[in-house]
Amino acid sequence: MRIAYTFLLLLLTVCVHAAPADDVWMSVLLDGRKIGQMHITRQVRDDSVITTQKMDVQLDRAGVKVDLSTGESDAETLAGEPLAFSSRSSISGIASTVQGTRRDDGRFDVASAVGGMKSTRIIDWPKRALLAEGLRLAELRAGLEPGTHFSEIAFQPETLDGVAVDSVVGPRERVDLPDGTNATLTRIDQTFHLAGMATRSQSWVDAEGLARKTTLPVMGMDMILLACSKSCAQAPNQSADILVHALVRSPQAITPEQLRDGVTFTASATRGGTPLQFTQTGEQRVTSAAGGTQVRIAPIAAAASANAAEAPPTPADSQPNDWLQSDAPEIRKLAEQGAGDAKTPEEKMHNLQEFVRRFIRTKDLNVGYASALEVAKNPEGDCTEHAVLLAALGRASGIPTRVVDGLAYVDHYAGQDHVFVPHAWAQAWVEGRWKSFDAALPGFDAGHIALSAGDGDPWRFFSGMDTIGRMRIDKVAPIAP
Repeated sequence: MRIAYTFLLLLLTVCVHAAPADDVWMSVLLDGRKIGQMHITRQVRDDSVITTQKMDVQLDRAGVKVDLSTGESDAETLAGEPLAFSSRSSISGIASTVQGTRRDDGRFDVASAVGGMKSTRIIDWPKRALLAEGLRLAELRAGLEPGTHFSEIAFQPETLDGVAVDSVVGPRERVDLPDGTNATLTRIDQTFHLAGMATRSQSWVDAEGLARKTTLPVMGMDMILLACSKSCAQAPNQSADILVHALVRSPQAITPEQLRDGVTFTASATRGGTPLQFTQTGEQRVTSAAGGTQVRIAPIAAAASANAAEAPPTPADSQPNDWLQSDAPEIRKLAEQGAGDAKTPEEKMHNLQEFVRRFIRTKDLNVGYASALEVAKNPEGDCTEHAVLLAALGRASGIPTRVVDGLAYVDHYAGQDHVFVPHAWAQAWVEGRWKSFDAALPGFDAGHIALSAGDGDPWRFFSGMDTIGRMRIDKVAPIAP
């Protein structure tokens, strides 16, 4: 599942916004293994400041190498007022771009491209949001006196929104750096408020506010960025299999009958941090339990009672977007073909589920996070490609749909037995409730643990990614009849 990688890109993009140096190279490590590099530059041109950052990392996914790249360029006035921004993200060669330019009225013209589909819009600039130079100046104004608190709003081009960042200046500490150097640096503890939850990082900065070391949690692992020479940053990468690390063991085998009729999991966190995050759906009920969280899952057909207070769909759940291009002629044609002679929304979704399962002929891990239109043109990929295409076909058929990320139970994967694997599927609003459909596996069952639901945009899955990698399943029990 590539959502995890996109989550990684988002956090790295946030954490480096305040770097003030003119030319900085950093080595990127995951749990002590070098996986990539980052390069940040800052140039003053006439009456503006141009800050660019480029990050390239390579990860393994069950033995398949995945290349990730993200780059951003910000143009601001000398006082830190935003003028323009551009961002490009690429996973296994599949790219998405967004560009924005300030208008005379203070709003921004934005152009984005995903999967060959281009779109334009006008947005209001988020209140108090800053780009790289504005964040740098805010940090300098706050100073590095231990105990100092300051808050900022960092603009994120990928979501066209602001992320609240709270910072606390800590003590000066001795830090070992690559190239055999060490330095006494000031620690800054930061909290990023993303997607309704918080994640924390630490940076060690020099007297000019330059981050020489940054650590942040990623799926239960430690991501570390270290300032070093260009040759150090560009040194060969090491293998780091993020998917195998994300697998969650089941304490026992789950029988076909339990998967059909429903089970209750008791889960807890394997390490500190924010609480584990699960979403409530018509098939999944989440409650606090002694020593952890209790998650009750039952397919709607088997559930004696489900969540009666499910939030109904919003207009956005039926509309096309950059990742679910349900208005594209290619998608509309496939939707009509896949739905066949089905009459009801539920019948249509069942037909579309089987259609997508057959349509995606090549099922592998080599594709980056593709949009629905990309999958329609090139039918290959894994669970995420199945999920986004099915959701787009549902919307093209007039059915509100969304994409769910979470975990799915399998008997065997990557040399391990009875594990939950990062997974994605679709949900559709049928018969007055959200019902799940899975085109990548034989279908939805009680082995699907939903972490979050969204509109197919990979940047919306932050909360689920924080739970993957920190989750332990302590108990599995069948639902009592």
